[in-house]
Amino acid sequence: MSDILVLGAGYTGMAAAVRAASRTRRVGGRVTLVNASPTFTERLRLHQTAAGQSLAVHPLEEIVAGTGIDVVLGRVTGLDAERHEVRLDDGRVLGFDKLIYALGAVTDASVPGVDSHAYTFADHERAVRLSEQLGSLRSGTVVVVGGGLTGVESAAEIAEAHPRLHVVLLSRERLGSMMGECARAHLDAVLERLGVEVRTGVEVRKVLPDAVELVGGELIHSDATLWTAGTRGLPLAAGSGLSVDTRDRIVVDSVLRSVSHPDVYAVGDAAAVTQKFGVLHGTCQGGIPTALHAADSLAATLRGKTPKQFRFGYIHQPVSLGRKDAVIQFTRPDDSPRRWYLKGRLAVAYKEAVSSSPLPTYWLLKRGLVPVRAFALSAGLP
Repeated sequence: MSDILVLGAGYTGMAAAVRAASRTRRVGGRVTLVNASPTFTERLRLHQTAAGQSLAVHPLEEIVAGTGIDVVLGRVTGLDAERHEVRLDDGRVLGFDKLIYALGAVTDASVPGVDSHAYTFADHERAVRLSEQLGSLRSGTVVVVGGGLTGVESAAEIAEAHPRLHVVLLSRERLGSMMGECARAHLDAVLERLGVEVRTGVEVRKVLPDAVELVGGELIHSDATLWTAGTRGLPLAAGSGLSVDTRDRIVVDSVLRSVSHPDVYAVGDAAAVTQKFGVLHGTCQGGIPTALHAADSLAATLRGKTPKQFRFGYIHQPVSLGRKDAVIQFTRPDDSPRRWYLKGRLAVAYKEAVSSSPLPTYWLLKRGLVPVRAFALSAGLP
């Protein structure tokens, strides 16, 4: 019998747990899934929650039914990689033979005032609190900090749902800098149509209770501030002695094992995964393939076989712009833009299809019907 512990039941943790249960059952694998909440959170849709939309609730026990996975509810407060132990917030200690670390990333709150005065998408509850705050405002200004995909989607969603509010989007870089010219032009046009004030080339020095202070001293009044500018791994990983990079992500080898502790695998936003073109950035597009591959690597090791190397390439950059518009930039495997893109209703349909609930995927995984190879082929890899 081999005790396999999976930390985190987000997109990657759930995929890894279901896959590991399916692939290790015949070799005595016993999978335990640890999560702070009893429900699955669709993090890709938290900007919709913040804008006031109600999303379906998915209990973890229902998702894993029939897999043999044990669900343990608790927040992880300690990890001893040497002793193969995990400590929970209620004092319980769980031992493991193999561990898949899928606790994701947290908002980079190194700028003063972010923790105290800004909303983040750290969890569903905080998105709900932002929704309640926005709903209580009859007028006012909402400042969204961060010009990445999350910031753009959030600004558009809020502006569309609350036209009485003035939305200001602050970014260090040009919005859509990773897109081609045509896709970027559509993004700009939609934000302008929605009334979003975009300011680029700016840097925030401090978040105040009712304002954002820029480097240089300018104050921008804010009735609600949403911070989406950057993420990093949880301090838990570095504190456990695992090798991490400058953003506290666990450094893994070619089969997604920790380079310092080979009985620990890391996936998704929590892992620094290197490919020929560089380190993967945090997206569900790359996260679920890492989860499936880590589970397969673990299963191969338990069978005494040599795991295959992980290979991945991007295929698109899908961006929702409210409920009625979107832009999809198709990419090369290294995430550089191709000529092709979608916009408008066709892009909306595409975005909803690729970002729909992952529950059907988990259902297929239970039955062993989703090979990692399918993700590789969709990414254009040979």
